[in-house]
Amino acid sequence: MQALYTTVAKAQVSIFDMNAVPWQVTSNPGLLLKPVRNDDAQGQFLGLVRFDADTRSGLHQHQGVATSFVINGGLSDYHGSIGLHQAGINLCGATHDAIAYQRTVLVSRLEGRVSYPPNSAISGVHTGSYSAEFQNPAPEVPPEINVRVDELAVQATGIEGVSRQMIFDYAGTASNHRMQQLNIRPGTSFSFRVSALTEFWVRGGNLLINEQVAHANCFVVCEAQANVTINSPFGAQLLVWAEAPPIGAPDALLGY
Repeated sequence: MQALYTTVAKAQVSIFDMNAVPWQVTSNPGLLLKPVRNDDAQGQFLGLVRFDADTRSGLHQHQGVATSFVINGGLSDYHGSIGLHQAGINLCGATHDAIAYQRTVLVSRLEGRVSYPPNSAISGVHTGSYSAEFQNPAPEVPPEINVRVDELAVQATGIEGVSRQMIFDYAGTASNHRMQQLNIRPGTSFSFRVSALTEFWVRGGNLLINEQVAHANCFVVCEAQANVTINSPFGAQLLVWAEAPPIGAPDALLGY
C-alpha cells in the first residue's frame, strides 16, 4: 500500500493529516478528492470527497460496498436526502445519481468499482470507474442506507472508557467488515493488534497512536498484524472500519 500523504509511518501504522493535504481536481471541475488510499484496479478508496454546489455525481452503479459520512452539506437523489453527520451505505448494485445543492464534504470509503452508462461522462468521484451497460437490479430497494450516527445506541466494548455505536455490520455482503463510531473518554489507554486492515478517521478530539499525535481530521491506517496502542488524555471520537476482529482485545472493541 502506497501512502500518498503521510505525517507518520511507524510499525505498519500511518497517520494522514488531511488539513495539510491539497484538494485534487477530477475530470469534473465541481468534484475534488483528498485520497489516502486510491486503487483503480480494485475500486478501493479512502479519503475525503468534495462536491461544489450544484454538482452531480452522474448516474452510476456500485459494484461493491461504499460508505460515507457527511461532514459538511448534504446530497440528494431520487430516494431523498442525506444530511450533516449522517452516514450513507451503498450496497453492491445500488444505482443512483446524487447532487449537492450546497458545498458538501464526505469522508468516503469505497470497496468496489463503479460503473457508468456507455457514452455518459464518468465524473471522477469514484475510484476505478468504468463504462458498462446496467439496469437497477432491485428498483424496490433504496440506493442507500442512511444512518443518523449520533442517535445510535451506545454499546460497551469491554474496555473501560471506550464505547461504540454500530453504524454498519456488513453481514450479507460477503465481507466480515464493520463500520462504527468509537467514543473514547479522557484518560483512556488500551492496546491491541489488528488481524486485517483497520482504519480510523478522527472526528473530534485528539489522541496518541503508537506515541504519535492524531487529531481531528486525521486518518489512521493500520495494516494487518500492526500493533496499536491508543492513549487519549483529553478524549476523542473516531469512525472505524475494521475488516476482521482485533487480537488481544475484546472482539466488541471493533464491533464483533
